[in-house]
Amino acid sequence: MKKILTLISLFLFSTLLFVGCNPDEQAIKVDLSKKEPVNLREASDIITYAYLPQYSHTVSYQRHHLLIEFLRKKTGLNIKQIFPDTFEQHIKMVGQGKIDISYSNPFIYVKIAHSYGARAFARIVEGNNQESFRGQIICRADNQQIKTISDCRDRSWIAVDSTSAGGYLYALGYFASHGIQKTDFSEISFAPGPGGKQEGVVLAVQAGKYDIGTIREGALNVVADKIDTSEIRVIAQTQFYPGWVYAYRAGLDPEIVKKIKTAMLKLDYHQSEDKQILETAHFTGIIASDDRDFEPVKKLAATVGMSLEE
Repeated sequence: MKKILTLISLFLFSTLLFVGCNPDEQAIKVDLSKKEPVNLREASDIITYAYLPQYSHTVSYQRHHLLIEFLRKKTGLNIKQIFPDTFEQHIKMVGQGKIDISYSNPFIYVKIAHSYGARAFARIVEGNNQESFRGQIICRADNQQIKTISDCRDRSWIAVDSTSAGGYLYALGYFASHGIQKTDFSEISFAPGPGGKQEGVVLAVQAGKYDIGTIREGALNVVADKIDTSEIRVIAQTQFYPGWVYAYRAGLDPEIVKKIKTAMLKLDYHQSEDKQILETAHFTGIIASDDRDFEPVKKLAATVGMSLEE
């Protein structure tokens, strides 16, 4: 009986092997939205790198995988990109020591610095060669009832996230400077996750689900392959604030931070290989930074009553 079972098992294994090796079989598409939890700390040498999920996980991966490959090569460190589903999860994972290197908007940074002792070490130069960025307030282009910022009163508003800088905080400051408070809107909602929140705001406004939306400048380009962006009108743009920031968690070995920072700062947009890495990430450069650069964001949060506590 044992021999028969053994022969059957070998036959089934051989059949599966040949089926799996069929040269005519189509490649399987990987869906980054379907994930299983992995305990990254099982490998003690892994340095985790996370992009705040303002866009879909696919966009986050596509933009940063060349940069991560570059950093692994230049530093000799085992750097792995991980994908928190929400802004809140990203913050908590920094506090739990599960994210070593955080790439986030400035408001998320001041929160993780305040609550968990994370520290900035670099920030990006945007694709338009700006060391800062701003938010945009949008509506449908054919909405004749909203022409100026004052027309946003009593309208429904969808924002990216309650901790988004360009997609919420900067807009709050802009509205406040024009005498418009949160209570002046008929509704304030936030884009559902995981990831893709900037795209979600644009699509919700384009579909007519909300009167206005707030996004970071550049987000319209991300959905240009999904909708006709001429259907969206920018009502106003906020002032500029410091660009997206790289921070390290409390307790991370300073030598690791030094290696990563040194490698990042050596990226040169005028060198062809570096240019490809930077352009894929939608940067034109990475510059040194520290906590003092983000004082304007802290002041704005205090002005509009946004807490830094977690």
